[in-house]
Amino acid sequence: MNSDETTSPGLELRAVFGYASDRGLRREQNEDSLIAADPIFAVADGMGGHEAGEVASSICVRTLGDASFVGESLPKIGAADLRILLQEADTHIREATGGRAGTTLTGAVLVQDAGIPSWLVFNVGDSRTYRLVDGLLEQISVDHSEVQELVDMGQITPEEALIHPRRHVVTRALGTGNDTEADYWLIPAEPGDRLLVCSDGLTGEVSDGQLQEILLSEANPQDACAAMVQAALRSGGRDNITVLVVDLEGARSDSAAAVTPAVVEPEPATGFSEH
Repeated sequence: MNSDETTSPGLELRAVFGYASDRGLRREQNEDSLIAADPIFAVADGMGGHEAGEVASSICVRTLGDASFVGESLPKIGAADLRILLQEADTHIREATGGRAGTTLTGAVLVQDAGIPSWLVFNVGDSRTYRLVDGLLEQISVDHSEVQELVDMGQITPEEALIHPRRHVVTRALGTGNDTEADYWLIPAEPGDRLLVCSDGLTGEVSDGQLQEILLSEANPQDACAAMVQAALRSGGRDNITVLVVDLEGARSDSAAAVTPAVVEPEPATGFSEH
C-alpha cells in the first residue's frame, strides 16, 4: 500500500492507494500501465495487434508523469489543461508507432476547483473509473465502445455486452484512429471517497456487484486490488487485468505520510496480440 498526502485550506486530505496488475491467463504479455503519483491516478490499456500496445500505454503514463502539476497538492487545473496533456500523449504515441498502436486511458486528478477539493475524472476508451458512494458502486466514466453504443440504442442489454464478440472494440483511443477526445467530469472530493480505476480485463470478468462487494469487504486498498485481480483470474482471466484503488481520508494530525508515487509499465515482450 502506498500513500500520498495533499492539503487544502481548512481541510487536510490523505490519499491512500493500492494497485495490482496481472498479465492474465491467456495473454502473452501485459500491455497495461498505471500511474499513481499525487495528484494523478490513472490506468492505460494498450492495444495494437502486431504493434506494441505496451509502448502506447507506457508513453501515455510517462507523459502524465511528466506533467508540471505532478507532486503539487490540489493543483488549480481544469479539463482544458488536461486536454492539452492528453493531446501531447496522443502525439507522442503516434510518433513512436505511426498510428498503428494506441491506448485507452481513464483516471482522476485530485484538484482544487473554486477552493473546493474535487476529482477531475477523465476517460478515453473502455477502461473505467468508479466511485464507491454510501456503500454503492457508481460508474463515473462512460465506455467508448461499440457494445456501449449498442446498449445505449437498446439493441443489447448490459449483460449481453459482457459476452458480445465485439466487446473489445473501442471507438476512441489515444495514439490511433480519428477520435481521441476524452470525456471529463468534475466531482467534489470528500473524506471517505473510494475510487476504483481499472482496465476492461477486470470489468470483462467481474460484475459491478462483485466489485462492490469486494470494495466493501476489504478496507485496505491493496487487499481490495489483490482480491479483484484474483476474482478476474478465477473467472477466466482472458485479458490483462489492472486495478487501482484510491481512498481519500481526512488525515490525522499526527500523520506524516511520505509521497510514494507509482508508475507501472509493461515488461518488454516478444509477442503481440490483439486487444
